[in-house]
Amino acid sequence: MNNKSNPIYSTKVKQSQRMAFLPKHTGRNFLRFESLIYSTMSSVCAEYNGGYWDFFDLSNGGFYMAMDLHPKISIFVDGNGYDGRMSSDAAGIVATLFALNRLIWVTESDELCSKYELLLDYAEQHKESGKIFAAID
Repeated sequence: MNNKSNPIYSTKVKQSQRMAFLPKHTGRNFLRFESLIYSTMSSVCAEYNGGYWDFFDLSNGGFYMAMDLHPKISIFVDGNGYDGRMSSDAAGIVATLFALNRLIWVTESDELCSKYELLLDYAEQHKESGKIFAAID
């Protein structure tokens, strides 16, 4: 994991760059990843019913997706019993990590493993890191 002396920054992707975003980060698996992130959010967030997702590039080469929902949303992870409220940004990180993890199991892609670890490094520095890691544990 990354240390705090090397902060990682997120940058919201411009509208003109959205079409290339998922293929850039997930390669030919971009449609599968997109489906996985939507189904993941549906399974962990009762409030989720689709909508517009923002894309974020990370300064370390990673990425994530998040929605701009309510200030805090409820997340319940059946697999580990996590039940709490977090920002939609943190929930997007959780959903992206879960979707990447599921895709890695199918593809066995080293590049996707790297993207997962880069996002973990960012999550470690996130102001809601405790909630993110409790949800994915």
